[in-house]
Amino acid sequence: MTPANRYGRALAGVLDRAAATRAETGDRFPLYADPESGRWTTTGRGAWTGGFWAGLLWLRARYTGEAADRAAASACTARLADWVEADTATRGLILWYGTALADEDPGARELRARAAEAALAALDPELGLVPWGSAFGGPRLLARADGVPGMVGLLAAAGPDGERAAASHLHRHLDLCTGAGGRTVPAWEFDAGAGWRAYGEPQAGWSRGDAWLLLAVADALNRPGVARIAPDRLEAVAERLAEAWTRPGTPLVPLADRGRPDGPVDTSAAAIAAVALLKLARAPGCRAAPRYAYRAAAILERLVDGHLTRGRLLDGCYDAGKDLAVRHELVWGDFFLALGLAALTGLTAIGDA
Repeated sequence: MTPANRYGRALAGVLDRAAATRAETGDRFPLYADPESGRWTTTGRGAWTGGFWAGLLWLRARYTGEAADRAAASACTARLADWVEADTATRGLILWYGTALADEDPGARELRARAAEAALAALDPELGLVPWGSAFGGPRLLARADGVPGMVGLLAAAGPDGERAAASHLHRHLDLCTGAGGRTVPAWEFDAGAGWRAYGEPQAGWSRGDAWLLLAVADALNRPGVARIAPDRLEAVAERLAEAWTRPGTPLVPLADRGRPDGPVDTSAAAIAAVALLKLARAPGCRAAPRYAYRAAAILERLVDGHLTRGRLLDGCYDAGKDLAVRHELVWGDFFLALGLAALTGLTAIGDA
């Protein structure tokens, strides 16, 4: 079987699984599914992952062309509207990925515009970023690696002011999270007296920290209005972050926590990184584009051949530190795998989301 046929069959399986998930979960949002039974744990409002479920439904609608699938995706996206005014930087994950693949859906377009303006208004000019926020409890003035992807695209959708805000938000996180010696520190807390200091959750060594940052930098490099601010720095950071996924001997599927060599792997981190590398490969002037594209395809091939069962991407790790859903199907893992496969098979351009 040719790679194109294998990717096509895998994508069909993931999107068929999405249809089955929709039938099981109804108006609730899937979060993670048991590796044995396939039964989903769900949330009522979608939490920080709701946009990935909407995005997966939009990919299915593109794939089938069926009005019923399009209606289901549109209805799911509409249920994300409560997050527009929520105090959280994960609005980027929720409202960018939940709307970016919606083509000409008027409701999604209007929701994205509202969300972009709200995100722009939430930028703290003194800190230079949109704070992590209070929506999920804990300290509000955090900078976290997972608060950057999606937010770059969402802020940039607000026009020139939004593009400047997107650059500020990204560069401030890079100032903090890309530490000395190539070590990513994924979370920082701001104290009015002491300034920024490393925060313990998520922990250093968290595989998705590197993947989220690489995705955000790749998104910035593909947006001229964002990339024109410190382009040399963005390219250098992109090379450093990509090296963590492309150097010889690096596992295609990483440990969920590099500090636990006997711990679980995280296929969702690999899927995020594959999409990021595909985006980076199409960035203007990318010198290592063939290497990044090759590595992205290799990661996706490993996920399909080694971890995909009946359309379910298994071996995703929700939270290794809490031993929560460490070998499970994760909704964002399914989404990024489907997005990468959709790009390789021509269903969508990688820059669409």
